[in-house]
Amino acid sequence: MNPVFCAVDTPDLAGAEKLIDSLQGHVGGIKLGLEFFMAHGMAGYSVIAIKGLPIFLDVKLHDIPNTVAGAVASLLPLRPAFMTIHASGGAAMMRAAAEAAAKAGAERPKLLAVTVLTSLDGGDLADVGQDADTLRQVVRLAKLAQASGMDGCICSPEEIPALRAALGKDFILMVPGIRPDWAAANDQKRAMTPRQACDAGATYLVIGRPITKAQDPAQAAQRIESELA
Repeated sequence: MNPVFCAVDTPDLAGAEKLIDSLQGHVGGIKLGLEFFMAHGMAGYSVIAIKGLPIFLDVKLHDIPNTVAGAVASLLPLRPAFMTIHASGGAAMMRAAAEAAAKAGAERPKLLAVTVLTSLDGGDLADVGQDADTLRQVVRLAKLAQASGMDGCICSPEEIPALRAALGKDFILMVPGIRPDWAAANDQKRAMTPRQACDAGATYLVIGRPITKAQDPAQAAQRIESELA
C-alpha cells in the first residue's frame, strides 16, 4: 500500500473533492483535519468518504475521559481508518477512547496518540512547562499511549528510530513533517524527505502542502510515489 496520506485541510469542499479526484491512484489515503471537519462536519466527511480512499480523521481529541469516549463513539459511524487522541490527556482518557472504539469491532478505527506537535521544538516545550528535551518527551508520551491501548502515535521523522526501539515494530508511526527535498519547509521544524522517513521505519506519511499547494498536485503526488518506489 502507498503509505502517503494527503492532508486536505480546507474549508472548500468542492476544491477538496476536485483535489482528491485528481490524486486517486497516487496516494494511499486522505487526512481530514480540524479546518475541514469544523467547516463541513459529518456531512462533508461523507462526501469525501464515498471517494473510496481510507480516511485519517485528525481531530486530536483532548478532554475528560467520559467526554472523549463519547466523542469517539459519535464518530464511529463514519468508519475512519485512523483517529487522533492527545496523549497529554493522560492514561485514563486514552483507555476510555480505546474502550469506546472497541465497540465497533473489527472495523474500529486505529487510535493514534498525538505526542509533540511537529511545529514545536524544545524552546516551545519549555515555554509551556514541559520537558524541553523533545525526544525524551515524545518517547515518554508514546510509551504511555501504548500502555493505554493506543494503536500507534504521531511523531516527527527524527523520533522514528527511538520509538521503534522503545515500542517495537508493530506500533503504528504516522509521520507528518514530511517535506520532499524539492518542497518548502514551511512551519515544520523537524522535517525529513519521504524516502528518508520510510527507510527510518515510518508506517505512514502525512504530506500536505508539497502536494496540495503544488501547481499540479497530481504530478507532485506521482513524483513522491516514484521516489518511494
